[in-house]
Amino acid sequence: MSLSKELLEELYNEQRLSMAEIAERLSCSPNKVAYWMIKHDIPRRDVSEAIYLWQNPDGDPFEIHLPESDDERELFHLGIGLYIGEGGKKKEQEVSISNTDPRVIRAFIQFLSEICSVGLEDLFAEINVYDDVDLESVQRYWEAETGLSRSQFHKPMVRASRGGIYTAKSKVGTIKVGVYNTKLHSIIIDWCNEALKY
Repeated sequence: MSLSKELLEELYNEQRLSMAEIAERLSCSPNKVAYWMIKHDIPRRDVSEAIYLWQNPDGDPFEIHLPESDDERELFHLGIGLYIGEGGKKKEQEVSISNTDPRVIRAFIQFLSEICSVGLEDLFAEINVYDDVDLESVQRYWEAETGLSRSQFHKPMVRASRGGIYTAKSKVGTIKVGVYNTKLHSIIIDWCNEALKY
């Protein structure tokens, strides 16, 4: 029994099934699926894309909402500006910014929510603070400022204090807030690069 190109393209490219899932669906061996994929010259997904699909079986956990109103355009440009200045660029698996100003953090959360349709429950946070502050008070402060639950916070990064006065360092430390998603990271990096073209 041959496997048609149309069928394989529907299952592999449209429904985003893996080759093993296609084999199970069609009651044949994975080798047979691989043979007909090659025969029909259907490009295979690379490893990173396959892993992403495996981690997100229900599709992307976000949906881009391009700005239509003036308020949305303002939020979009603010979010991109914040990411250019404060965003994590090196970790391809996450979209995050770090700051000590809760207004900046809340603005970025709003950007993720309204422009990228990321649910509040999908966000993570990490506090970075010196060891001479009351960590519990800092934790409660950032929970209140971000609207995130304690379970969404990673273990805080606590650094040894070198003394000094609090005019030179924050009493509530710095917080990183974001979401894990390689595809969204790539999209936002593209937006940043486009915004930096003159």
